[in-house]
Amino acid sequence: MNTTEKKIGILGVGNLIVGDEGFGVHAVRYLEENYRFPDNVLILDGGTAGIYMSPFLEECDPVIVIDVVDIDAEPGSMHYYSNADVKAGKISTRMSPHQLGLLEVLEICKLRDAAPESVEFYCVVPKVLETTDQLSDVVAPRVKEICAIVLKRLQEMGVQVSSRTAD
Repeated sequence: MNTTEKKIGILGVGNLIVGDEGFGVHAVRYLEENYRFPDNVLILDGGTAGIYMSPFLEECDPVIVIDVVDIDAEPGSMHYYSNADVKAGKISTRMSPHQLGLLEVLEICKLRDAAPESVEFYCVVPKVLETTDQLSDVVAPRVKEICAIVLKRLQEMGVQVSSRTAD
């Protein structure tokens, strides 16, 4: 598929009832509630959908993933990974409890010759991974911060996003 036909994808993954694990979903919901995106940008609350994310991944390139990352770092700290980092093994393939599924789904898309060439991960280190639908005190403020970084990245790609509050 010609990449000019593909859309820019923003994928939030996570489990909303496991505290900070739901960070990516909270982030994409914040984007959808506060901004308008052009037709060439698709936003998906991927939840813990696993293989069901493949049509989205095959339709989009680049894909921006917002998620938590399970690394030994300060809870609430933000981390960026390119697909080169993933390929080079610079990050654990098991970034979070559902992440293995996402990386496996990307591999399946590659087998079908339909994987996005560019996948970027914007992640935060979780503090609380227990049954609650609330983000922790250190992770909650990161929703707006990581969304601002993603919006800046879209601007670099030439995407015009408008605020819903401008109505």
